[in-house]
Amino acid sequence: MVFHTFATIMEHILFSIQDGVAQIVFNRPQVYNSMHSAMRIELIQALQSCAVDPQVRTIYLIGSGKAFCAGQDLQEVVDPTGPSMDKILSEGYNPIVQLIRSIEKPIVAAVNGVAAGAGANIAFACDITVASELASFTQAFSKIGLVPDSGGTWTLPRLVGLQRAAALMMLSDKITAKEAEEIGMIWKVLSSDRFEQESLQLAQKLAQMPTKALGMTKKALQLAATNSFEAQLKVEETLQTLAGNSYDYKEGVAAFLEKRAPLFKGE
Repeated sequence: MVFHTFATIMEHILFSIQDGVAQIVFNRPQVYNSMHSAMRIELIQALQSCAVDPQVRTIYLIGSGKAFCAGQDLQEVVDPTGPSMDKILSEGYNPIVQLIRSIEKPIVAAVNGVAAGAGANIAFACDITVASELASFTQAFSKIGLVPDSGGTWTLPRLVGLQRAAALMMLSDKITAKEAEEIGMIWKVLSSDRFEQESLQLAQKLAQMPTKALGMTKKALQLAATNSFEAQLKVEETLQTLAGNSYDYKEGVAAFLEKRAPLFKGE
């Protein structure tokens, strides 16, 4: 499967598309990829582009340098000319995690190093989160008298349970990648020496799968968080009917009967 290759360098993230995978690299390594307004705007623009580009089948997030993302750049919040807290959330982090959850394409977070505060919660909002054995996670908010944001109070209890989420958020303890895997916070720990290669291979594998059905699976899981069992059965019925009329379903059945590998298009 070969799609177009595209790359662009924004000021604070690297954005490229190759073979169906959109790579978004947080690129402020000198400040552990902490986010300020300009970086958040670039990330929103990249995600919006991925949402509507039919060539993008999977989205892959990773950080440059030693960190995935250290969360909010505190230099911005102490700047008297900087944005207010409500704007930082309503115009920045909230749209970012809403896009991650609403884009009907698989999104992989490859946590290569420190993921703190909003950076950790962006990783938890993704569909599949893997981490280098050298990575770590911390909520960090309580250390400066803040409340967890970026959807963390919604995602983290669903991943690890209410007691663990409360303790992690109130105590701001640092959790190793292995501990995160053991408590269900992330999907898997990968070896540090092959981390980028193996995590990218995961995204590439997803891009070759029936991504239309994967996107609908993501939608179903999202709706399940608030639906009754009966309502969720109707969601499955509706989505399965759509999937059953897709090119990928017809191709998958044909490939199975013909004993060959399927060539999915995400259609």
